[in-house]
Amino acid sequence: MCVIVLNNACDIPLKFNFYSIKYVKGSETRKIAFTECVVQVRGIDTKVGLRLDVPTRWNSTFLMLESGFKYRRAFGSFTIRDRNFKHCPTNEEGKRAERMCEFLRPFYKITNLISGTSYPTSNEYFMQVWKIEWLLRDTLRSDDPLMKDMAKRMMDKFDKYWSEYSTILSIAMILDPQMKLEALRFYYSKLDPSTCDEKLNNIKGKMYKLFEEYVSVRSNSSNASSSQFTCSTEEHLNMEEDQEIDPYNEYINYVSQNVNVTGKSELDLYLTETPLEPKYFPKLDVLSYWKDRQERYPNLCRLACEVLSIPITTVASESAFSIGGKVLSKY
Repeated sequence: MCVIVLNNACDIPLKFNFYSIKYVKGSETRKIAFTECVVQVRGIDTKVGLRLDVPTRWNSTFLMLESGFKYRRAFGSFTIRDRNFKHCPTNEEGKRAERMCEFLRPFYKITNLISGTSYPTSNEYFMQVWKIEWLLRDTLRSDDPLMKDMAKRMMDKFDKYWSEYSTILSIAMILDPQMKLEALRFYYSKLDPSTCDEKLNNIKGKMYKLFEEYVSVRSNSSNASSSQFTCSTEEHLNMEEDQEIDPYNEYINYVSQNVNVTGKSELDLYLTETPLEPKYFPKLDVLSYWKDRQERYPNLCRLACEVLSIPITTVASESAFSIGGKVLSKY
C-alpha cells in the first residue's frame, strides 16, 4: 500500500523530466530531430523509447524516469539543436533522477511479482514486504532531503498497514523448505535484534496451533470413515499373510514405526530437518516439493498446499495502483 504515495512524493521535483519528454514527443519534427541527436551521441540503447508519465498510474513515473535517464546525453545535444527547448535537466537534476530511479526500481519489480498475472506462491510474499521496509529505512538515512522526506511519508503509510507482518506471511515462509525458521530469524534480526526471539516464538506458537487444527480435522474424518472399511481391511490383511514377505516393505514399516515411537509430530520432524540450500535449488517448485512428501507429512502437506496457494491479490498491478477511477473529469 505504501507505493500509492510515490506520485505525490516525487511529482513536483521531477517535472523537468516530464516536460522534457513531452516537448520532444509534441511534434513529428522534434521526434525526428531528437532521433538524429540519439544517433549522433551514440551508445544509447534505443530498444526502449521515451515514455511519458501518466498522472493516475504511479508505475509510469518509474518508466518515465528510466527511459529519460538513458537518453540524458541526447537531451544535451537536442538543446543545441533546438533553441526553444528549455527543459534540459542539469547535472544535479540528472543525478537526482538517477537516485530516484534506483529507489523506485525495487517497488516496480515487487509490484509486478505480486500482481494478478504472475500468481507466485505465498512463501515469496514475506521477503517482498521485508524488502520494502528495509529499503525505506535505508533511504531515511539518505543525505538527499527530497529522498529522505519521500521515504518518511512512505514509511508512515507502510507502518499504517504493515507495522506487524501478517502471521500467514511468516507461516508461508516457514513452509518453504529453503527458508524455515532460520530465514525468519535472519530477517527479523536485521530489522530489530531485540524483538527477534519474541516474534519467532509468537509465530512458532501460532503455526503449531494451526497445525493442530489440521490434525484434528483429519483424525475426525478418519474415525468417521474407519468403520466403513473394517471388513475390507481384514480381508486385505488375510491376503497379505498368504503373500511372500518383501524385505523392502518390512524396512519401510520399521522406519514408520520408529518415527512414531519418537513422539514427534510431522511439524517437529519438518522443522528439525536441515533446510535445503537455495544455491542448489534455484528453481524449486515448493508445491511440487510438498506433493512429493504427502505420504511422510500428510497433515502438514495439506496445510502447506492450502497456505502456499493463498493469492496476495486477485487483480493486475496496474489496476490495483491506478487512481484513474477516482479522478473526476470536467464532465
